[in-house]
Amino acid sequence: MFDYTLLHWTSFLVAAVVLNLAPGPDIAFIIGQTVRGGRKAGFAALGGIWLGAFGHVLMAAAGLSAILATSAMAFSVVKWAGAAYLLYLGIKALRSDGSGFIAEGPATSPRAFPIFKQGIIVALLNPKVAIFFLAFLPQFVVEGAGPVWAQLFLHGTLIIVVAAFIEPPLILAGDKLTSSLRNNPRFGLWLDRSLGEIFIGLGLRLALDER
Repeated sequence: MFDYTLLHWTSFLVAAVVLNLAPGPDIAFIIGQTVRGGRKAGFAALGGIWLGAFGHVLMAAAGLSAILATSAMAFSVVKWAGAAYLLYLGIKALRSDGSGFIAEGPATSPRAFPIFKQGIIVALLNPKVAIFFLAFLPQFVVEGAGPVWAQLFLHGTLIIVVAAFIEPPLILAGDKLTSSLRNNPRFGLWLDRSLGEIFIGLGLRLALDER
């Protein structure tokens, strides 16, 4: 079971690295929260995104992602829900006064759980991720290497494992580069506006996407 060639693993790992480096709502959310609240907020966002992505892996292994790929209504419902949530995050950031970035002490440190929940929602409400897994993972299914669902689950989980080597360094670097700027209210205001524009742009792009 799970008997693959070296070429198979090399091709898969290269594809997984490229996938995790590709810009999208997940990376934007992780980096944005890191810059906004430091490594604690970044890792909370990371955990939420990973859990949401794992949900897509489970759906792909169970065949539920096929519903999004074949049902225009199901795709539209998830797409518009995801777009609306990204727009909500963007408008919320635009309306902020930037004071949330000012590091005055432990009392102002970001709460991890709300950010974690937001990460789950951002990942789960992106139908493109579900369809991508449905299109990407079957390419690495090898006849005779095990049940199809098990192979899909294995490769999907390994994509998240690869992310564990790529995304945490981005959080640490982002935290280090911006830590000295968090006491600057003008920087906080600029960053809030920038994050708001990014999330609104991602929401509009998702809303305009076709299957």
